[in-house]
Amino acid sequence: MATAAPYSKINLISSQHIDGAAVFDTAGKEIGKIDHFMIDMVSGRVLYAVVNFCGFMCLHPGHHPMPWTSLKFDRDRRGYVTDVSQELVEGAPEYSDESWTDREWETRVHQHYRARPYWEASAAAQ
Repeated sequence: MATAAPYSKINLISSQHIDGAAVFDTAGKEIGKIDHFMIDMVSGRVLYAVVNFCGFMCLHPGHHPMPWTSLKFDRDRRGYVTDVSQELVEGAPEYSDESWTDREWETRVHQHYRARPYWEASAAAQ
């Protein structure tokens, strides 16, 4: 099956190339991998990347949701860059399956990662 070429000059990429993509800190050190996405079923927009930071620290292992807007694609690294530190991940709001329906939790997550909430970005675009 044909898919968008990974890391091409166009701004399309198949999700098969993003699952498992490396996440780097701003110094260029790999700090985790993208495990999966949370996608809005109506708009089709990616709202969160759930990142496995175990390779980064494993003192606070597991998967942590980050606002998609807090990750920036780096063509040279063929991965995503973020200004996340170990302390920032360890201090992130805890989550469960119910968290996804809690706007207060989402607000705390966006504030924690200093990312503009997707619902504000949607309103500004209208």
